[in-house]
Parts: sequence; C-alpha cells; structure tokens
Amino acid sequence: MKPDDTTLLLTITCPDAIGIVANVSHFLAERQCNIVESAQFEDQTNNMFFMRVAFVPESGISLNDLETAFATVADKHDMQWQMTQQSKPMRTLIMVSKFGHCLNDIVFRHEVKSLPIDIRMVVSNHLTFEKFSTDNGLPYHHIPVTAETKAEAEQRLIDLIESEGIELIILARYMQVLSDEFCARYAGRIINIHHSLLPSFKGAKPYHRAYERGVKMVGATAHYVTADLDEGPIIEQNVTPVRHNMLPDELVAKGREVETTVLSHAVQLHAERRVFLNGKRTVIF
Repeated sequence: MKPDDTTLLLTITCPDAIGIVANVSHFLAERQCNIVESAQFEDQTNNMFFMRVAFVPESGISLNDLETAFATVADKHDMQWQMTQQSKPMRTLIMVSKFGHCLNDIVFRHEVKSLPIDIRMVVSNHLTFEKFSTDNGLPYHHIPVTAETKAEAEQRLIDLIESEGIELIILARYMQVLSDEFCARYAGRIINIHHSLLPSFKGAKPYHRAYERGVKMVGATAHYVTADLDEGPIIEQNVTPVRHNMLPDELVAKGREVETTVLSHAVQLHAERRVFLNGKRTVIF
C-alpha cells in the first residue's frame, strides 16, 4: 500500500537498551498515532539498535509538534533520528559520464512514479546526455573535470547540491573519483554502482577480459560512496548467469541490465528510508 500524505515515518539509530520500543510506542499511542508498519533490529556484535516506524496521526497533530515532543525520548536514548512525511519524494541529483543505461532506467522509473524521488538535475563531466536530459525536462549541468580543475569543479557541484537542497546523489556510471572531503561531507547520501568483476578485472573493457577467462556469472553492487574507492557499505547486489556461447558484447549487455536493476532497487530502498548505516555494513528493512 502506498502511503498517503498523512503517513509519517520515524527512523532511529541508537545504542541498544531496554525500553526503546516501549517508549516509542507509548509516545505514539499517547498522541493517538496509529502504527501501520514497524521494523527493528538489534546488532549484538556492536550493541546498536535500529528502528523504522510508519504511522498516521489520528489526532491531527502536526509533524513539527511531534518532532519537538519526540526530542525528549530521543535524548533519553542518545538517538540519531529523523521524522518525515513518508510520501514526500527525496530531492535527487544524478551524475553521469558517457554510459547512459543507468540514467535512462532511473529517469524512466521516475516518470512512471515507481521511484519515490524528485530528480532536480543531471550533472555530467561530458555533454553526451544533455539532449536526453533536457528532453525529459531535467536541468543539465556540464561540469568538466581535469586534474587542474577538480577542486573548482567539486565546489560548483557543492553549490548546486546546497542550492537545491539535494538529499540523494546517484552516481549513474559517473567515472570520476570524488575527493575524500566530498565523500565525508555527504556520507550516507551518495550511491554508486559498479560491476561485480572487481577487483579481478579492473580498468578498461572488464567484460571482454572476463570473457577471455570464461566467467560463469556477472553482477553488480550498489553501495554508499566513501573515501575507500568502491568499498563503501553495500546496499544491494545481484548476479546473472553467463552461458558458454555468449560473446563479449553479450556479456556487456548482461552487465548493463543487472547494473540498472541493482542501482534502481538501491535507490528505492534509500529513498524509502529503509537503509541504515551500521559501521561498514548496512541494515535494511
């Protein structure tokens, strides 16, 4: 069931302790809020607690009033928390270079309203997808990147992110390495996609070299971006089998297909606020 405009969402990360669920439930019941979905997890390896609750305020109390009142509960348990309107789409920026399959897939899913995102713009270091973006009503920003202009280019990107209140940055096959400072500034808000042939087949034409080695499956990993290249917390993964009679171009096509589905699913999970960072791992409800 899709949430209506009255459904609110509460997400919580905090040290585990007795009474968290009871206190949250009591808080909502006391204000006549009806819980429609709830999930929780205690990680016994690090004593951390994670919770996601969707609820409807039957009393007509506002989101702002609920946030103000919940701060007391949050402080008691040292919570990192957020309360939002569940149906509100997440303000999103897509970055792309010269491969457009992931961009095309996300834009299509956005247009048919299967992703809860609001694409504010497309940013690229090339002009390849300017027409595609503008034809789909998306502002396109061309920011070339060289070794000499990298810092300036990132500042232009930061200015766009801040001016539009961007909540999610999707690297839809964006082939530039972001600085450590940029990754730290937007930690948990940048999603990248890469093929499953790493680290065995790095560099150019990985699928062709995988073909030469006779790989039996190809896949993709969507993860949050950190300073450790392609090693951030994993959100989604999948694989597809490779038959012995497939040619290199067919492997490339298979790889692109799985990349699009993995990335779009990761974006959906994040935009629905189902993904919680847990150190180098993730908790997904």
